[in-house]
Amino acid sequence: MVWTGALISVNGEISPPGEAKLPLPDDGLFRGDGVFEVMRVYDGRPFAFREHLDRLERSGAVIELRPDRATVESEAKALLERFGPADCLLRVISTRSGHRIVSIEELPSHAPTISLAGVTSSPTGILNGVKSLSYALNMQATRMARAAGAAEALLVRPDGIVLEAPTSTIFWVTRDGRLRTTALEAGVLDSITRRKLVERLDVEEGEFPLGDLFEASEAFLASTTREIQTVESVDGHSLDPGDAPVTAAARAAFARALVDDGILAGSGDGDPRLA
Repeated sequence: MVWTGALISVNGEISPPGEAKLPLPDDGLFRGDGVFEVMRVYDGRPFAFREHLDRLERSGAVIELRPDRATVESEAKALLERFGPADCLLRVISTRSGHRIVSIEELPSHAPTISLAGVTSSPTGILNGVKSLSYALNMQATRMARAAGAAEALLVRPDGIVLEAPTSTIFWVTRDGRLRTTALEAGVLDSITRRKLVERLDVEEGEFPLGDLFEASEAFLASTTREIQTVESVDGHSLDPGDAPVTAAARAAFARALVDDGILAGSGDGDPRLA
C-alpha cells in the first residue's frame, strides 16, 4: 500500500508519487546504473546528511558518475521543508542520465529481534563500497532467507567469511566479550551507522568465519532504518543474550551520535528521545 504522505522530487519538481515522471530512456532505470543514499529523518532533520552526500559522491566517483551535490542538497532541503516536521526516510538518487530523484518515504516497521539465514555471496570487487542502484542481489538474498524460514539474509563469502546483511551491518560479541564486525577490506559497505558505532565503541574489525557468529553471546544489526536491532538466531543457532549489555551500549552509542549530530537533544548518557 502506498503511504499517502509520500512526496517525490524529480529534477526539482515536487509531486505525489503517482504523479512523478522520470524522463526516459535512463540507464539508471534500464541498467541500474546510478547511485543512491537513504537516510533517516527525525522530526524533519536528516541524520548524518553531510556524510550521506559525501558517500554519494564517493560512490559516483567509482563508476565515473558525478552527482550534482549542490543541487541534490538544495532539492532535498526543499522537499523536507515542503513536507514539514516528520519521522520518515529521505532517499536521494543520481542516475546515469543526470536525473535527480529525492523521495520522502514512510519508515519501515522492524521487530525488536530478527532471525538470519546465511546466503553465500561473493563481493563484486569493482563495486565494493558503492551504493549503486544495482540492488537485485541484495533483495534476492533477502527472499532466499525468507524462503528458508528466516526474516533476513546474512551474506557470507564462499570461503565462509561473514560479510553483512543486505541492507545493514552485523555486529556480534564473542564469548570473552569482544565486540566484532567485518572489516571494510572484506568487501562490505562503509555504512554510516557502522562508522558512528566504531567511532564510539571498542570494536574489533577483521575477517571472521560464520562459526564465530554461531558462538556469539550477542549480535545485532545496525542500519539507517533499523538503528540497532537484536539478532535472535543465525542459521537456527539461537542466541541468548540475556540483558545484552553490549547491545545496550551500542544503542547508547547511537543515541550519542544523534546528539552529536544535533538531531536530538540530550546528555548523550542514554536515549536522547527520553530527555
